[in-house]
Amino acid sequence: MHEFWTFAGSYWWLVFPLMGVAGGLARSWERSAKSRHQRKLETLHAKAELKAAQAEARNTGRQKVVAAASTPVEESHEQQLEKLFAAHDAVTKRWLDYELDVAKLIAFPAMSDGRQPLTAAFLRAKKVADRLRPASPKVKLTKEQLDEYRNAVTDFEVAFDVAERDARRLRDSTFTDAERKRLDTAKQLLTVAIDQAATPAERQIAYKRVREELDGLISISDEAVEVLEKKVALELPANPGS
Repeated sequence: MHEFWTFAGSYWWLVFPLMGVAGGLARSWERSAKSRHQRKLETLHAKAELKAAQAEARNTGRQKVVAAASTPVEESHEQQLEKLFAAHDAVTKRWLDYELDVAKLIAFPAMSDGRQPLTAAFLRAKKVADRLRPASPKVKLTKEQLDEYRNAVTDFEVAFDVAERDARRLRDSTFTDAERKRLDTAKQLLTVAIDQAATPAERQIAYKRVREELDGLISISDEAVEVLEKKVALELPANPGS
């Protein structure tokens, strides 16, 4: 104990820088906690907004069905399914515009991140709609089955709209500064990789660098890689680990 007080008496001045470090750590933790709390509140608000929008869309859809049924010319079962298929396919196409475009995934990474609550909700809604989709418009469904599929397509549409809006709001804000720099580097390299004015060697090097920068940051599907390779116009070996 005597040695401790001797040390403390000799190095009392260390208290001040240590207090500064402790204060900095406390402020950093406080900012992080506030950020997590804010994000949690935003997520809860967005989920509530999603549920409300889906309920409103379902109600609007039911009103349209009732109105159509009260008109002299009622849509046939097949026509209703064709319209639902068209709506289903339109949302799938909008999703694939992100899923297959690496440039869009870099700009809006939340759209490929299943850990984001609203993206996860959209992917669940997509899975339900895909599962309930009949093989063709000629398949005969009961009224309950048709209503179930219609509601699933409505939920799919609304969930995508909300997830897309959230992804465009977030952009790269959920990444660290170092990760954002990697995304910016990948974005710049991608421009070179698909630039037909660049030499094949330059495009290949840029393409490989893009993959390296995005590794561990963004999940890119095999289909997106295939689309990108076609844009880059490379004859790369089929190696899933590359």
